[in-house]
Amino acid sequence: MPEPFAPPLPPGRYVELPRRGRVWVHEARGPQGASTLVLLHGLSATAALNWFTAFPALSRRFHVVALDLRGHGRGIRSARPFRLEDCADDAVALADELGIDRFVPVGYSMGGPVAQLVWRRHPERVEGMVLCATSRNFRGGGEERLVFTALPGVATAARLVPPFLRREVMRRAVAARPDDPPVLRWILSEVQRHDPAVLVEAARALGSFSSHDWIGDVDVPVGVVVTLEDNLVPPHRQLKLARAIPGATIHAIDADHGACANRPDLFVPALLEASESVVRRARLVGSAC
Repeated sequence: MPEPFAPPLPPGRYVELPRRGRVWVHEARGPQGASTLVLLHGLSATAALNWFTAFPALSRRFHVVALDLRGHGRGIRSARPFRLEDCADDAVALADELGIDRFVPVGYSMGGPVAQLVWRRHPERVEGMVLCATSRNFRGGGEERLVFTALPGVATAARLVPPFLRREVMRRAVAARPDDPPVLRWILSEVQRHDPAVLVEAARALGSFSSHDWIGDVDVPVGVVVTLEDNLVPPHRQLKLARAIPGATIHAIDADHGACANRPDLFVPALLEASESVVRRARLVGSAC
């Protein structure tokens, strides 16, 4: 039996958020006095899946915190429908529990709207933002609109299925075969923790999101990592996001939407560059005040 694949993850543990629920968190302390990055993953990922290639490099320069979002992996389970706003508030509640005052939300794909909402709902907590492979909205052409319009009914039906049956459906859907390679088995072990009903709700919430009317008001340093070969979040939308934010820097890479996992050689340096730029500019602003 081959050894299971074990990526270099920071230690993980559950953290209880008062009146919200229990959330799974990876945390790496980083250098003394370093700024904190709170990593927010994409739809159908987990903190580990989205960021495992970036943890080692980021933690050499920053205090790094990454949580599983609601219904994803070992994230909060709730009877309430999934809302991106709740995910943003969860991130701030987690910072409260960890004794973190201000931080840089780093959002990938769906994590991008969550990061944007952290700034909008809790601006006093945000030092800057890094947005990766994401957009101001996710509901563009006719086919996308049709899909997102159908999702609320699907989500409601899925919620009527008992939780233990939903877990079994997910387990069977992604059950690893004995001949699967170790990396794939690890990926499937993460994915089968999801609540499939919440994934549908999350897709619906993503389709309803738009920061078009307020993203230009962002008043903290921002870096945008653009995946130029992305076929899920079109690059022109990513660039529109960057250009809508005053002073945002653009860090473009020739990679697709899976760059965080399949092109770490391109993604991790761009993420580091964007994060370092955001923190440097934030500190310059702070020293001038």
